[in-house]
Amino acid sequence: MTHDTSSPVPGGLARRGLAAAAMGSALLSAPQASAQPASPAPAGPSRPPRPAGPPITVAMLVHPQMILLDLAGPQTILKILGADIHLVGETLDPVSTDVGINVTPTMTLADCPRELDVLFVPGGLMGSIATMGNTTVLDFLVDRGGRARYVTSVCTGGLVLAAAGLLRGYRATAHWGVADLLPLMGAIRDPGRVVRDRNRLTGAGATSGLDFGLTLAALLRGQEAAERVQLILEYSPQPPFRAGTPEEIGPDRLTVARAGRVWMDGQARQASLAAARRLGI
Repeated sequence: MTHDTSSPVPGGLARRGLAAAAMGSALLSAPQASAQPASPAPAGPSRPPRPAGPPITVAMLVHPQMILLDLAGPQTILKILGADIHLVGETLDPVSTDVGINVTPTMTLADCPRELDVLFVPGGLMGSIATMGNTTVLDFLVDRGGRARYVTSVCTGGLVLAAAGLLRGYRATAHWGVADLLPLMGAIRDPGRVVRDRNRLTGAGATSGLDFGLTLAALLRGQEAAERVQLILEYSPQPPFRAGTPEEIGPDRLTVARAGRVWMDGQARQASLAAARRLGI
């Protein structure tokens, strides 16, 4: 029988000793790490750079009963262009639109920057009629419009600009149903889809807002920049029907369409006549 003559060592200590020796050996045999800073973590996705050029400051009036498309079309184009857009309301309360989607102003009339590149008014006939008699809003438009680089509108927003006296002596357009009221307030009616006269830029009905927006983009940043926006939006309209203007739809169907607008158009005429009296025309 063989006898172990070594000193007895508790099993736990023996195991810890072996582990420590193994660790020490590994540390000694491992290459020494160089004292260099850790590599930065890969950058995550970033926002696209702002388009080149000076800042563009835009104030877009928002009012109850406006047509959302009148606002959203030009707003989308100007946002892609890199503009700083302020949705300006009489208060900060959300305003209603024709499709039931409320729009919340980002600032009040009083807080709107005084120096603007673009002052814009959307349409929506009943909302426009109410705004034509709102002296607080009209005074705001006169003040900012007197200094803005471009004074603009789409659809029946042209009536609001005219009621503020901002289209007096200027060629302009508006929605076909009420464009004939523009001369009552001193404007010169132009049948174009988008009409520019000096620093006034007006669009016809709601869908003209895209044509209007691209025209404005070219004025602000040049044609190349506007065409890039057009490509991003893939804007190359091919309507399924030729029924988008009074000329395309023909006199008989136009008579029917006007018959359904008699009351609204009558209200717009009364508001235009009241504005003309206020303007001394």
